[in-house]
Amino acid sequence: MNMKETLLTKIRNKEIIVGVVGLGYVGLPLAVEKAKAGYKTIGFDVQAKKVEMCNRGENYIGDVVNEDLKAIVDSGMFSATTDFSFVKDVDFVAICVPTPLDEHQQPDISYVESSTREVAKYLKKGSMVVLESTTYPGTTEDLLRPILEEGSGLKCGEDFYLGFSPERVDPGNLIYKTKNTPKVVGAIGKDATEVISEMYRHVLDGDIFEASCPKVAEMEKILENTYRNINIGLVNELCMLCDKMGISMWEVIDAAKTKPYGFQAFYPGPGLGGHCIPLDPYYLSWKAREYGFHTSMIESSMMINDNMPSYCVDRAARVLNGHKKSLNGSRVLVLGVAYKQDIDDYRESPALRVIDKLNETGAEVVWFDPFISEYYTHDGRHFTGEKELTEELVKSADLVMVTTAHTNVDYDMVQRNAKAVFDTKNAMKNVKNRENIELL
Repeated sequence: MNMKETLLTKIRNKEIIVGVVGLGYVGLPLAVEKAKAGYKTIGFDVQAKKVEMCNRGENYIGDVVNEDLKAIVDSGMFSATTDFSFVKDVDFVAICVPTPLDEHQQPDISYVESSTREVAKYLKKGSMVVLESTTYPGTTEDLLRPILEEGSGLKCGEDFYLGFSPERVDPGNLIYKTKNTPKVVGAIGKDATEVISEMYRHVLDGDIFEASCPKVAEMEKILENTYRNINIGLVNELCMLCDKMGISMWEVIDAAKTKPYGFQAFYPGPGLGGHCIPLDPYYLSWKAREYGFHTSMIESSMMINDNMPSYCVDRAARVLNGHKKSLNGSRVLVLGVAYKQDIDDYRESPALRVIDKLNETGAEVVWFDPFISEYYTHDGRHFTGEKELTEELVKSADLVMVTTAHTNVDYDMVQRNAKAVFDTKNAMKNVKNRENIELL
């Protein structure tokens, strides 16, 4: 049999050994699903602590069921290592490493590049390699392919298959997880697309859309998140206008979403957070400049969203002014540092920028998050939150600022004991007494 038929047969017989590079929010859930589907899986990560926890069956990702991880570890279907030489034993490699921005807001694909070089050293003939990390169009073909070919001595399409299948992880989503979210696959060559898609079909319940090439799959992922970035930028800008006009943007959105077609509700807030929406548009804008193209709409939305932490701090100052207090010297209690409700993920959280800007004004800032007890900034600073949200803590603050809409917070208690509240997320929408609440 040729490589295509051999791999298809191994997939159907569950003889494929899977490797997942990067055991974070994307990689670990994927590795768990691969192993649960009956494919022996090896996880690779440079962080020894993560590897040790995985091998003990100790979960650290919210979207992974603790019992599932322990079961696949105990059964021998999943193990983790820092030693990339074990790539020589796998048939399918998924690269799921971070793709952040550097200090100049340009794509940092160093993690992708270094991981690919490690994979290339041990890549065997008859393997599949799939990049799942979000990146700019052209990464798979222009960066990964030459690295893999030069490092392994193998030829793409003849000795191994290479493709891109963007992750669609939404931490905290109670309906869509890795298992049931539809997948997009774009690979180099028709055979590669067919085989890689078949691999995902044997593991996931969601539909598989086969794109014509990696660039289409890379671009569609950017489109998904740029679409949200632009629409959130629109409502954030209109929120600022509505404030000047004395209109509630939240009520405007509630009215607009009664239309059963042609409108999807997006909501304002203190900024954008997470691993995709705040970052992905920068990847596209950066790549567009290579073609002499200016993505004006995208860049405008990014400017609006990036300015929201500053705008919210200015609004907080205005709230305090109404109580004859200055932000400088006032005690501000920030509720929520996670980037979205009911999760423990603070990556790119706008709440952290709000806290920094409050500190810059001279405010005394304390914070509480029911899911997060401490956080570290990119420059290594460490911050510890309050252990409990008590009446005394709320009463001690000149202003309570809600920056994450966690559902397990007693907002009625907050309202009863707060001198003033600035709710940037409409988290307190069900609180009836609103005399001391100002809404973004």
